[in-house]
Amino acid sequence: MAALLCQGESMSTQRLDKIIADSGLYTRSEARALIKLGRVEAGGCVAKAPAELHDPEQALVKIDGAQLDYKKFRYIMMNKPCGVISSTADRHERTVMELLDAKYSKMGLFPVGRLDKDAEGFLLLTNDGALAHKIASPSSRIGKRYFAEIDGAVTEDDIKAFNDGLVLGDGTECLPAILENTDGGVFITLYEGKYHQVKRMMAALGKPVKYLKRVSIGGLQLDESLNPGEYCEIGDEISQIKCEW
Repeated sequence: MAALLCQGESMSTQRLDKIIADSGLYTRSEARALIKLGRVEAGGCVAKAPAELHDPEQALVKIDGAQLDYKKFRYIMMNKPCGVISSTADRHERTVMELLDAKYSKMGLFPVGRLDKDAEGFLLLTNDGALAHKIASPSSRIGKRYFAEIDGAVTEDDIKAFNDGLVLGDGTECLPAILENTDGGVFITLYEGKYHQVKRMMAALGKPVKYLKRVSIGGLQLDESLNPGEYCEIGDEISQIKCEW
């Protein structure tokens, strides 16, 4: 790892132009230009060079007198609406990235997992690749909970089939999951993310899904004050995402 660092740079310090670029508000070249124009302060002094080393978690960086909003990782909770796809870009479909303010466009955000185009609910967007991998990996056993309206009524046999690990009509084996009856529909908790999995599992039971909404990821609940298409940036709340069993 040390070989990847610039001379004199430590694990806790970074080049000033990189710190500014990592905020997502400026490109690396824009950051260098701002520094050369004398518009950047770091640690109470006007910055002299893009290569200056600072601790991004400790140094007070200002641009034109305004404090830089630096965060190594960003986490956005979105209530994904129907009609948009969970992708960073698409030539034909509107994506969730198009719902975000322009200030987020340079932050390297991407959706963690997917929600079907016609499904809504909790979608996490981040630039934290390690966390995204952990959430998506079945080995992490992080549950994703959904509310669904279905045709038909769930039986004890259906609940047991989910508990045991349902086998779909094409032979696909699903990990054990949780199926619960509730007013007006069912709650389903999955520990993996196969293609159209909720719909395919319910269809295998002869009870197709009419409406689908993800309500939580690993214990972190969707903020119900968010209307479809709305989102908020979260911080410490991300620690609520945990293995559930």
